[in-house]
Amino acid sequence: MDLTLLIAQLLNGLQLGILLFLLASGLTLIFGIMNFVNLAHGSLYMAGAFLCASFTHLTGSFVFGVLLALPATAVIGIIIEKAVVQYLYDRDHLDHVLATFGLILVLDTAAHMIWGPDGIVVPLPNWLDGRVELFAGVVIPTFRLAIIGVGLVAAAGLYMLVARTRMGMRIRAGASNRDMIGALGVDIKQLFTFVFALGAALAGLAGMMVSPITEASIGMGNSIIILTLVVIVIGGTGSVKGAMIAAIIVGLIDTIGRSYLDDLFKVFMSDQSAETSAPAISAMLNYILMAAILAVRPQGLFPPKGR
Repeated sequence: MDLTLLIAQLLNGLQLGILLFLLASGLTLIFGIMNFVNLAHGSLYMAGAFLCASFTHLTGSFVFGVLLALPATAVIGIIIEKAVVQYLYDRDHLDHVLATFGLILVLDTAAHMIWGPDGIVVPLPNWLDGRVELFAGVVIPTFRLAIIGVGLVAAAGLYMLVARTRMGMRIRAGASNRDMIGALGVDIKQLFTFVFALGAALAGLAGMMVSPITEASIGMGNSIIILTLVVIVIGGTGSVKGAMIAAIIVGLIDTIGRSYLDDLFKVFMSDQSAETSAPAISAMLNYILMAAILAVRPQGLFPPKGR
């Protein structure tokens, strides 16, 4: 096994895990506190990417583009929560699914009307558009390291918010028993709006970080949201810690599986069969893990205390 390639793939898996965490952390809080299934969370990921692209081209700076797009994505989240989502909290999950699927169609169409059918390439500054040699033979794009760094800073900030602030105390209590904190006088509507806006900002940040790699495009969040839901199930609904650990596990499984599973299969089957079956099995591994977790520990690996 090539050690250099393995280290590079581990870093790629960590990068994917960080992006999944940014998506999953907000969504798991929304689901854990509000008991709301938000399939349109991936559309906020897309909105963040398009807003970042627009602000980057407007200001000529990717950093300013991110700083402007973050609050703009949070505002979009607040508008969606106030206009649509708040009327669905007392409905069952099927209504949540149908309504948020409709939101996906609306937001995709709105993006098509505003930005057109083609994707938008997001340029990087020269200091991010290069490569870094970590040590002999291991070279990684600078921006991928930046994604990992931004994700870790966001995770630390989210931890400080949830674990060290009064609002975080309310979020933790809401994830454990939202009826009780309502009975204790906490403004549930205000808490729900804050959590939804926070989740929108985190999803948008993930879209901003990936847009220079894949470009901002319509429907870009519709596929990654499925893997995000897998992360939430594995980690535990409402658990930020669970989202972090599960996201890294899922990212590493996805990346390492795609890189090395065919070599493993070649030990006991033909090269052609291994190269044909390995990608399909690799895509299934995280779903197999999710099914195993549901069978053994249906509340997830790290459910919030009190559940």
